Amino acid sequence: MKSKVTAGVLGILLGSLGIHKFYLGKIGMGIVYILFSWTGIPGLIGLIEGILYLTKTDEEWNRQYNS
Repeated sequence: MKSKVTAGVLGILLGSLGIHKFYLGKIGMGIVYILFSWTGIPGLIGLIEGILYLTKTDEEWNRQYNS
């Protein structure tokens, strides 16, 4: 069972490396984040995704990531 708090914190702190994507099992997207990390764009997207993960309701989170 994946934790939304863990995914959110990883997205905010290590989003530029795509660590939150690896945690969620999206290996391909994690690799894309690493390849483009030098641009800074994955860091911004990771920050936004981390905030979105933390604001999801438990029902939404479980339906999307823990089914």
